[in-house]
Amino acid sequence: MLGKTAGGLFWMFRYLERSENTARLVEAGFRIALTRPDGSDDEWASVLQTAAATDAYQERHDEVEAGKVIDFLLRDRANPSSVMSATAAARQNARLVRTAITREVWEAVNDTYMILQQTLARPVAARHLPEVLGLIRQQSALVRGALHGTMLRNDVFDFCRIGTFLERADNTARILDVKYYVLLPSISQIGSSLDNVQWETILRSVAGQRAYRWISGGESSPVGIANFLIFDGRMPRSLKFSVDKIATNLGYLELEYGERHMCHDLTDVLCGRLAHSSVEQVFDEGMHEFIVDFVRDLGQLGAQIDRDYRFLG
Repeated sequence: MLGKTAGGLFWMFRYLERSENTARLVEAGFRIALTRPDGSDDEWASVLQTAAATDAYQERHDEVEAGKVIDFLLRDRANPSSVMSATAAARQNARLVRTAITREVWEAVNDTYMILQQTLARPVAARHLPEVLGLIRQQSALVRGALHGTMLRNDVFDFCRIGTFLERADNTARILDVKYYVLLPSISQIGSSLDNVQWETILRSVAGQRAYRWISGGESSPVGIANFLIFDGRMPRSLKFSVDKIATNLGYLELEYGERHMCHDLTDVLCGRLAHSSVEQVFDEGMHEFIVDFVRDLGQLGAQIDRDYRFLG
């Protein structure tokens, strides 16, 4: 496969995952805002930081306000990570690789763009926000369904999946970091009702609330939730699940092409770190430090995949 095609597939699904993840971040911020007794906008500053969009936002706005942040993350084309920007970029990449994907996948991506372009043509009122965020998640699920239901399990499928899970792992890590390091007002709040509600909201933002209750017997704790989102290989948005899927699909590429690259070694290191660590170690050594290292290594892995498979042709 041409490197340019591989890159188009990789980034198409990375942008689609980013679009959904941004919507989930907005939902998390919206729900956490309801737990704030003082009605401050601190949670929206933390959401911007999680989305790595603080600098871009500050270039366009003087202060952090809920309505402006929501509009910036959902609609603003000047924000490359906004839902609309990411969806447009995914559609553009899909057009470039149309001969490599099925008609159903192309139509799902194109329909998603058209529907969201119409839905996000104007600022979203607060009363309509849950409905709009649900629509974004639904459209993302339709594209994934088309991929799983119609695509051959070959190198095309592998690059789509690698892009998906790189983006997903990065997002889950950032959500954990913003809760643990940025969002909580003070150490005195740890273990409080506010702390617990916010952890529950983080679970909801990664579609893990009900699954966590199933495996925890209804008992909720920050350590248990962090363990679930980092180390539980059954949770499809956990760091372990995502990294394992990257390793699996890179392994298929190694078999298909008969070549092993540096990216395979970097993935093995990430897998090893998650296999030989525990949530207790993470908390003892510092959640923030663990996440910063993980996000950095994930970024290096993405760049190495780009080089190894010659995405620029």
